[in-house]
Amino acid sequence: MERIVIVGGGTGGLVLANRLTEKLRPEIDAGDVHVTLVTDDENHVYKPTFLYVPFGKKTVADAKRPVADLLDPRVDLRIDRVVGVDTDQKTIQVEDGDDVVGYDHLVLAMGAQLVPEEVPGLKEGGHHFYGAEGAEALRDALATFTEGHLVLSVIGVPHMCPAAPLEFVFMADDWLRQRGLRETVELTYTYPIMRAHGLESIAEWATPLLDERNIHLETFFNPEEIDPEAKVIKTMEGEEMAYDLLVAIPPHAGNDLVRAAGLGDDGWVAVDRHTLEATNATDVYAVGDIASVPTSKAGSVAHYEASVVADRIASRVRGQVPTARFDGKTVCFIETGMDEATFVEFEYGRQPRVRDPSKLVHWSKLGYNEAYWLTARGLL
Repeated sequence: MERIVIVGGGTGGLVLANRLTEKLRPEIDAGDVHVTLVTDDENHVYKPTFLYVPFGKKTVADAKRPVADLLDPRVDLRIDRVVGVDTDQKTIQVEDGDDVVGYDHLVLAMGAQLVPEEVPGLKEGGHHFYGAEGAEALRDALATFTEGHLVLSVIGVPHMCPAAPLEFVFMADDWLRQRGLRETVELTYTYPIMRAHGLESIAEWATPLLDERNIHLETFFNPEEIDPEAKVIKTMEGEEMAYDLLVAIPPHAGNDLVRAAGLGDDGWVAVDRHTLEATNATDVYAVGDIASVPTSKAGSVAHYEASVVADRIASRVRGQVPTARFDGKTVCFIETGMDEATFVEFEYGRQPRVRDPSKLVHWSKLGYNEAYWLTARGLL
């Protein structure tokens, strides 16, 4: 029997598991293939929903569905935490119990971790919308914020959903205008490199739009300490910035499990960017944010990567030479206000072209957010 084990119940893990059951249905039904998904959360979370929570447009409950409801019943679902990977013995160790789980093909899809504690004072002095609790706390803070300096600071790269920080300030600008508060609120957007976004074409598009909306842009701005009492950001460059409400994109980190298994010194799984196969082990793959590939840490990337890995594993199970390759395809909607958006699509070696924002694209994004649950099931 061929044993396929997937670690992680995010977009990459779910899409992969469901695609595999579709591609390998005859082998699974015959008992020749067994697919297991191990995740430490019984709920699947669609993280892009959290962008809308601070503005009262969505709730945390809207972002969650039970993993069991989204997974093909042919997949063996195990709610547990993986605490060890032995690529020599081809086993994983789980937290709940002394048993190990063997595999013939292993896919790591654990995502990225938020590590706000890496910046002293950030947990106490800043808000974020990259998780359920953070989004709700920011919603409450915004509800009573009527004047002062609102700062959105991107602290370190890479981070999940690279367009989200720009989306937030554009939405905040529009949201405040609708409430007659924009004149009493100063908006600042900071980014750690010498432009407004990691991708040059997006930075070139966003910079004049930020200026037009009277959103102050600070580049090469790298916070190293937050003083919550004084409400001051101190940077590595020796600068200080006062704020009244700080919305920070916290530092992100890979996974200690990856380091311990020798799959990536920095916690991200080192993979071939086209095959998604680990460079330091055989029969190991990575999809989603945990994979070290030169493109965005975005849900669409995990989706496309999962489809490629499903094809490659199915080919190997059947004794065929895998031919599917990931070309870096990324599709990303970018909200430019409360009722307009644009979108970009690109792949390795090609800069995205930013279209003119429109209400149609905004509603298309909201429509996709509702249809996402079909994507997680592998139906789109």
